[in-house]
Amino acid sequence: MRQFGLIGYPLSHSFSQKFFTEKFLQENIVNANYANFPIPSIESFAALWKENSNLEGLNVTIPYKKEVIPFLQYSSPVVQAIKACNCIRKFNNELYGYNTDVIGFEKSLLSFLQPHHTHALILGTGGAAAAVQWVLQKLNIQFQIVSRKGNLIQDNLQENEQGNTEIKKSISYENLTSSIIEEHTLIINTSPVGMFPAIHEAPPIAYEGITAQHHLYDLVYNPTETLFMKNGLEKGATVQNGLAMLHIQAEESWAIWNAKM
Repeated sequence: MRQFGLIGYPLSHSFSQKFFTEKFLQENIVNANYANFPIPSIESFAALWKENSNLEGLNVTIPYKKEVIPFLQYSSPVVQAIKACNCIRKFNNELYGYNTDVIGFEKSLLSFLQPHHTHALILGTGGAAAAVQWVLQKLNIQFQIVSRKGNLIQDNLQENEQGNTEIKKSISYENLTSSIIEEHTLIINTSPVGMFPAIHEAPPIAYEGITAQHHLYDLVYNPTETLFMKNGLEKGATVQNGLAMLHIQAEESWAIWNAKM
């Protein structure tokens, strides 16, 4: 039996296990299984592979998208650039790291983009935020990172298409004024704020600055309509959650696990 799974902590409300279990049933894939592996520390990562000898691939979620990288023998160019990995394949006893968040985010965003979406705010600084930054650079959308404290984020050292490196500075939520909100008509929440069960929480931004020109993208998918999204809808903005992105990145993971090496 081919074994695949998801690592992260906690994993009480995982999308991936349900998605792949249903996929295997619908497509009559009888020789594969997908399980959750909630490891409380990255120190358990190596042992996980030893204890599951038939494990061929893993998806990676919070908080390990950056922490798994030292365990990889090979990393894709995107993983090397953004320092975040969410898909691992084992081949010839070596671990190959990929980032399917990049593909999932770009494909899911494109249908919502309008010509006036030239400036974006990225709420959060984790592994998903790194994937979002990469895509926005590719699409030539200028962006501002927003974090709780606001500082120089060293992990956001990236290489753009011209081969030049950039270090992006973040600003704090306290300094995120209504006028800044108005200027940035694309706002992406990459943080877990508002995720079930904390459904009454939302990123602390000046929602009064949101207009009908705005698009709010919440990478959270549970609940399907977060308070962040509701606040945007009240101002006439378009909104989306992260479910389409998850579907796309999951299919990309399956393609990676089955590709010829």
